[in-house]
Amino acid sequence: MDFARIRRFTYIINSVILFLVIALAGFFFLCKAPILIWFSIPTLLVYILGYVLISKDRLDIYVRLVYFWITFYMCLCTFCLGYKIGFHLYCFSMIPIIFYTEYMADKLGRTKVNAFVASSIIAICYLLSTGYTAFKGPIYPVDNSIAGAFWTFNSVIVIAFLVFYSRLMLSLIGDYENKLKDAALIDKLTGLYNRHYMMEKLEKTVNDSGPKFVTMIDIDDFKKINDRYGHNAGDYILINVARIMREVCKDCDISRWGGEEFLIYSSGNLRAKGLPMFETLRQRVESEDFVFGEEHIKVTITSGMAEYTSDSSVDKWVNAADNNLYTGKKTGKNKVVY
Repeated sequence: MDFARIRRFTYIINSVILFLVIALAGFFFLCKAPILIWFSIPTLLVYILGYVLISKDRLDIYVRLVYFWITFYMCLCTFCLGYKIGFHLYCFSMIPIIFYTEYMADKLGRTKVNAFVASSIIAICYLLSTGYTAFKGPIYPVDNSIAGAFWTFNSVIVIAFLVFYSRLMLSLIGDYENKLKDAALIDKLTGLYNRHYMMEKLEKTVNDSGPKFVTMIDIDDFKKINDRYGHNAGDYILINVARIMREVCKDCDISRWGGEEFLIYSSGNLRAKGLPMFETLRQRVESEDFVFGEEHIKVTITSGMAEYTSDSSVDKWVNAADNNLYTGKKTGKNKVVY
């Protein structure tokens, strides 16, 4: 989740809380609780200030202010109206929210607080406020029917927050796992699969029925390109050769095998499907005008192909393609060998 989305999301949460504060002020009026009615005024100002802090990119101050104020608000409401009204339940929603916001602060490189310490303080405030009213009773007694209705209302709000933040955390975990998976299986420079992914792919496909083949591709004289034009030019060539591969080999699994070598897997017949496709790829690369800065760089590729046979292991299969590539490199380059 990027910072712009987090800020929009915080605006929404602040608006929801502001609406609840206004609604609660009306409830306090019905309960004839003047302390809470007057306390609603600075509470409204806090969340109006929240809009300013969010717009100024001061979410760190905003979050700490909300932590403190909700805790104070929860305790005061519990002291005034009693624990049967359900305000103490909000501490249960605040604790996962604290850990979530501090997790996001860490990911975004922002200042964070100790979530464990903050949660411990909230727990202590919860015990003090509910314990006091359990023994001494509330300042403003509330009719049981009203208390029951509002306990239900507060419970629904707290459960909704818990469900929402639980789903949000699972979504974040899923996104993070996908990013880790991509980092483990995707080559950062070209965006192609890496060698690890391709080996796993080939191990799985050997048990599939039907013809299939792999193609080992090498950029001809790549070291000379690096030596003459620089490594940035070499990276430019790798990125654009990878782009052409994706355009020509649409239904194939394409990997950067290492350095300037690529390994491509495809199902189908090598001669009927593979040869025309990789001859097209060879011609596309040869005819491409690679321009880096003011330099026009001539690039060709050599490909070695190998069809899978039932008596081959994955290593033998890949080595067969590599041997054909070696033959192509030794016999003139810029060709497809099978």
